[in-house]
Amino acid sequence: MDDTILIVDDEPTILDVAKRYLEKENFKVLLASDGKEAFRLCQNHEISLIVTDIMMPEVDGYDFILQVLDMDKEIPFLFISAKTQEKDRLYSLTLGAEDFITKPFSPRELVLRIKNILRRINKNTSKVLNRGPLTIQYDKRAATLYGEPLDLKLKEFELLWVLALDMERVYSKSELYEKVWGADYYGDANTLSVHIHRLREKLERISAERPHPVIKTIWGLGYKMEVNEVEIT
Repeated sequence: MDDTILIVDDEPTILDVAKRYLEKENFKVLLASDGKEAFRLCQNHEISLIVTDIMMPEVDGYDFILQVLDMDKEIPFLFISAKTQEKDRLYSLTLGAEDFITKPFSPRELVLRIKNILRRINKNTSKVLNRGPLTIQYDKRAATLYGEPLDLKLKEFELLWVLALDMERVYSKSELYEKVWGADYYGDANTLSVHIHRLREKLERISAERPHPVIKTIWGLGYKMEVNEVEIT
């Protein structure tokens, strides 16, 4: 594998164990003990995925990820933490985290979750969708509407991609959670509705009165995307 994984944690044992297990699977591994050091690595290396603790000295995991997203909003990341409260999981997912793993955890499980995330992300590489005035480039994690870029967080982008893949299909909530957040997602039930709401706002903001893709709620079934009065190419 050519993927580079950045592990950020102030516990040396976790860094050592994660590094050994990931290198056995032929990942390249970079290590940092706090967010400040980790951000320097992000500036100087091409990172495939970030695994970061939350509570750390200097710069904590949340502030570190916010810095990373300002630099490159496409880098996938997941949190590992001893924090177990729902508010921590919700905030992590709001930032766009691919996953949230509670300490203590199995290093084998960590490796499998990383593989699943990268597999889910990489399988759509180099694909482009054109849906009327909407263009989505998966490899660049970029979308434009009437030629104007949509400022999307990673999970918003992935949600848009899934809905646009099969226009007119009604996706159940459980299907969307599985495709966007992973099969083992067990966070807040409102996460999907919050992301749908934000995505609708961003599509509406650019299109104004022009025809545009709309995400419809099909009560009792789920969601689907339509583009009314616009030819789908």
